[in-house]
Amino acid sequence: MLPEQRILSLKDKTVFISCIVPVFNEEAVVEKFIERLQFSLRELTNQFEIIVVDDGSCDQTLEKIHQLPKSYNVKLLGLSRNFGKEIALTAGLEHSSGDVTILLDADFQHPIESISVFMQRWAEGYDMVYGIRESRELESYLKRNFARLFYWLMQKITKIDIPNNAGDFRLMDRKIVTALKAFPERTRFMKGLYAWVGYKTIGVPFVVKDRLAGKSSWRFSKLTELAITGITSFSDVPLRVWGWVGFLISFIALVYAIYIITVTLIYGADLPGFPTLVVAIMFLGGIQLLSIGILGEYIARIFTEVKQRPKYLLQIKDGFEE
Repeated sequence: MLPEQRILSLKDKTVFISCIVPVFNEEAVVEKFIERLQFSLRELTNQFEIIVVDDGSCDQTLEKIHQLPKSYNVKLLGLSRNFGKEIALTAGLEHSSGDVTILLDADFQHPIESISVFMQRWAEGYDMVYGIRESRELESYLKRNFARLFYWLMQKITKIDIPNNAGDFRLMDRKIVTALKAFPERTRFMKGLYAWVGYKTIGVPFVVKDRLAGKSSWRFSKLTELAITGITSFSDVPLRVWGWVGFLISFIALVYAIYIITVTLIYGADLPGFPTLVVAIMFLGGIQLLSIGILGEYIARIFTEVKQRPKYLLQIKDGFEE
């Protein structure tokens, strides 16, 4: 749509909005969240769908969703197990059909009232509108600084521009969703894919609210794994770095060998060299193991992709037309 058509569609409430809500053990908040979300959507449009993607919840989340009124226009995708949020979002995107698609969490940390601001930016001609955290003060010191380091590193070693403090809370035009559906990756870093597609984008600041109930399932180990996925999915710099490290070590070894030969020829072989030999062996062994580990990360992702398994399996699909 052209910006003029988008504005008209928004004024006439004819724009079709798809909302994707990934959930995992959200029984305490999912009913209240969906109720408030559908109320806000009705103020913006006459056509909407709320796609709830259950990522293998082991509490009463599914039962709570089944009890929601049909007037809420809720569609349910239940994954066969916990595949992770990146895959849950992918499942939602592959089943969405709206003119715009909005991603948001069910824990109320993404403010529902920001959706109207997102829609206004979309009407102005932006194809992707993403939320930017105004502050990370609610997070731990370690997590906050780890995120800062990660975004700095991604800007230095990749060719994509991932905005700082931008998460999954965003609006995307249909053409972006269509592009994302064409990506075949099974090991996914969605923030990188959002940035890779390009198009006209803009950020909208928002204040992260407290969770209404429960605790985040994003432990530091999961965040570290996601960061490694992001780096290995969008940069080959780690592989190149260790090539330069190998060259540097070889050069130092050559210089040291010339020094030893010179000293031996001038003063004789009176240097035992045992400590030097032990340190050199341990240092080079550590470098080799580290480089093999980095190479293994890339090989593991190749191994995952070449098996060509489905990205996810569904055990529940309710509300979708065949």
